[in-house]
Amino acid sequence: MTSRAAPVLDNTLRLAIEGYGWLPNLRRHRGVRTVATRLAGMRATALCGPEAAAFFYDEDHVRRHGALPEPIQATLFGKGAVHTLDGLSHRQRKEVFWPLLDTAGIARLVELTNDSWDTTAATWPQRGPVVLFDEASRIIVRAVSRWTGLPLDEAEVASFAADMVTLVDGFATAGPRHWRARRARHRREKWIADLVVRIRNGEAAAPVGSVLERIVVHRDLDGELLDPRLAAVELINVIRPTVAVSWFVAYAAHALHRWPANRKPLAEGDRAYTEAFAHEVRRFYPFAPFIGGKAVRDLVWDGVDIPEGSMVLLDLYGQNHDPGVWTDPYTFDPQRFIGRVIGEYELVPQGGGDPRSGHRCPGEQITVALLEAFSVHLARLEHTLPEQDLSISLQRIPARVRSGVVIAVPEG
Repeated sequence: MTSRAAPVLDNTLRLAIEGYGWLPNLRRHRGVRTVATRLAGMRATALCGPEAAAFFYDEDHVRRHGALPEPIQATLFGKGAVHTLDGLSHRQRKEVFWPLLDTAGIARLVELTNDSWDTTAATWPQRGPVVLFDEASRIIVRAVSRWTGLPLDEAEVASFAADMVTLVDGFATAGPRHWRARRARHRREKWIADLVVRIRNGEAAAPVGSVLERIVVHRDLDGELLDPRLAAVELINVIRPTVAVSWFVAYAAHALHRWPANRKPLAEGDRAYTEAFAHEVRRFYPFAPFIGGKAVRDLVWDGVDIPEGSMVLLDLYGQNHDPGVWTDPYTFDPQRFIGRVIGEYELVPQGGGDPRSGHRCPGEQITVALLEAFSVHLARLEHTLPEQDLSISLQRIPARVRSGVVIAVPEG
């Protein structure tokens, strides 16, 4: 088997210019599915497809420890987070989250979100046009803070939501967005770490059975309690990805505007269609461009040598738009998910594999459940979209609807 040598040229600038299209464009240009390249000065091999995803998520092939660049840890995930662990340490830390993500727990979060929507949406006719993206982030923060047990006053909801959005919005840039994200993480980690210390000292209390309580008392493999700052990191890693559903809420509104025929089955409460619509929003619209790890040992995939310690990338956006996986991938069609069993490594907007044992986002079920709820609310909401810029630039990571989707709800 002949390997294809890594090119000399570094592709960091091309990634900055092309964004989500970088890896798909690179594969098309070279006429191959697996491409060897360089990124940030490092050898990197980019994979795409369900079989490649299964290869990527095998811990005998790729590890996450030491793979996440410091700028991403300092903004999106937090230093020492569960995302940076592998093996038993990873599974032990993940045990914090699983009891919170059962059917009853997710249903409770959806219930709280529905209540928050009703309260917030009732104010829109009097307030005039509102930015749905911003409103969704506050609706979610209000709900998820109650769900996790985080004592957040109503007056703090908007600023906390803005900080959580900033963490997501600033991870993939070296400019002002990135530095705002670092400051937001420092601010929120310190606040929550101080709360953890006060709870452990008996000066404050966490609701029994809450996410907050589980994180405060969790012990890692070494039997030690999490450092207060690390406890804060993991609590944020429950809240921050939940708030990131705001991206999908804006995308759902965008889809309903462009393809209004989807409104009727959603408004009528067609459960199968609602789930299919949520999956198609997650497949069609840009979210994470790719994820990365490091090769555990010298590997070969698709005829390409992957040296030990080099980067391995899985092209999430490319796979979700791969004509070898999806029929007419650039057509928005929820029907493609009706009556279809989705493979673990097939639909990968938030990664692939088994979320219980691997690195797939454990909150993906929450994303789907909340997106379903928001999509039904939007389909039933009488509103208009004033003239605005609804473009979505694939050069911007993370992408988002430029206007945030401004909606106007009539009075009466």
